[in-house]
Amino acid sequence: MKTLIKITQLSIFIASIVVLSSCGTETSPITGWNYNDAENGGFEVLPYVEQETGPGLVLVEGGTFTMGRVEQDVNYDWNTIPKRVTVSSFYIDETEIRNLDYLEYLHWLNRIYASDETFYEIYKRALPDTLVWRSRLAYNEPYVDYYLRHPAYRDYPVVGVNWLQASDFCVWRTDRVNEYILIREGILDWDLGQSLANNFNTDAYFAGKYEGVVKQLIPRPDGTERKVRMEDGILLPKYRLPTEAEWEFAAYGLIGNTVEGRILERRLYPWNGSAVRNPNDKFIGDFMGNFVITGGDYMGIAGKLNDAADITAPVYSFWPNDYGLYNMAGNVSEWVMDVYRPLTYMDMDDFRPFRGNVFQTAKKDEDGIMVDQGDSLLYDADSNLISRPGLVKMRDVNIAEKEDHLDERRNYKYADNINYHDGDHASTISYEADAPANERDANFEMYQYPVRKGQYMDANPRESYQMSLVNNKAHVYKGGSWKDRAYWMVPGTRRFLDQRQDAPWLGFRCAMARVGSPQGMGGGKKKK
Repeated sequence: MKTLIKITQLSIFIASIVVLSSCGTETSPITGWNYNDAENGGFEVLPYVEQETGPGLVLVEGGTFTMGRVEQDVNYDWNTIPKRVTVSSFYIDETEIRNLDYLEYLHWLNRIYASDETFYEIYKRALPDTLVWRSRLAYNEPYVDYYLRHPAYRDYPVVGVNWLQASDFCVWRTDRVNEYILIREGILDWDLGQSLANNFNTDAYFAGKYEGVVKQLIPRPDGTERKVRMEDGILLPKYRLPTEAEWEFAAYGLIGNTVEGRILERRLYPWNGSAVRNPNDKFIGDFMGNFVITGGDYMGIAGKLNDAADITAPVYSFWPNDYGLYNMAGNVSEWVMDVYRPLTYMDMDDFRPFRGNVFQTAKKDEDGIMVDQGDSLLYDADSNLISRPGLVKMRDVNIAEKEDHLDERRNYKYADNINYHDGDHASTISYEADAPANERDANFEMYQYPVRKGQYMDANPRESYQMSLVNNKAHVYKGGSWKDRAYWMVPGTRRFLDQRQDAPWLGFRCAMARVGSPQGMGGGKKKK
């Protein structure tokens, strides 16, 4: 019986140090200087094989596809105008985030922050809104009481989570995965005493703001030791929500009907054909997803339930698409990163399209050292919690900050580019080309955020804020749900919701950037 031995990246590095020290060192092809040689400065070049696939993720090989409408636009929104784009390879969760996954997150928050009454708010703000199940003319109280926490629903997708909460979950997941990698590699030991500002965050670790329980360090060529750096390739990139283009590309799974660079059949759903039933002889007639069949029919007739799900279904229900992703049509709709604009498809880049960029950088003190959040909470202007203890403080890039060099840049001049080409001053009706920034009429920008509670509209319309559901807080969600007709299971359809709102039919899954080769291990092509 063979014994499988897992060789970690750290063990490979340590072994290479021994080999190089005994058999000579690798030499730079452009300078002739030795790598990993303490006698000439000790420039380190670590062995690196491949980006590790994070827990729960599936590699989606990127490529070009026509993003947008393939079905009749029954709402006549004209917000999915077809456009050919290219999506780089990336990772995405195999399934939606489950109730059990989210409960693990809540447990960690409760363990770290619940001991202090001030920071207990972090835990409370992360709680899903279980009251989304209530309806004035339906009896849904059992879901209010049991759906999130009862073990019968542990493998069902979490719902009642808004965009802000989903994004925070991704931050937490990044840190827990990278912390475990450092423990697995023997760098850190288990530290169950983390609390408040003393908890592992990837950026804080890189910035030297978190030490943890050190078990072993990386050996240098000169015999000294150091912490893990980004250049080592041991830690993973950040988990995040997928972009709209990534989600749509992954949902179609076109890799399954592509031959020699030709797409044999453009798909309407994540499977071939225009029907929603399985054509396979063994499963013929079974529905391919969890959706509303017709008015009032959520699961079929007793004795022969068509999708066996009155509301959501377990995340591994139905058949995966050709990338191996489950429920990219039906079950729950899913949050994506993008800020909604009706005409995004006309404005967006054709390479890795995304609207929602707010460029930031780490905040530094007068000595140029990164600043962490400390024992405090940070809120935005709308009272949303945007930073907690343990994180590195971030700030928007600013023309006033000399270190940002925005006056020298050509590709961007300011931090917030959400409104670029659609909502900024240059795209508004009242645009005045020669008007200085401090004299522009901000009240007449195209997409104004609705007036908050306690404010009022001025009698003079020219001094009143325009109210619009389409604004910088409105984010796209994709796909159909258990409460939708089949039309919304077409990946090209799109809807939007305020980032603070949630629903019993709306969940999410995480994504991660793919670095290096887009084809994975051994997929690179070499030219002679």
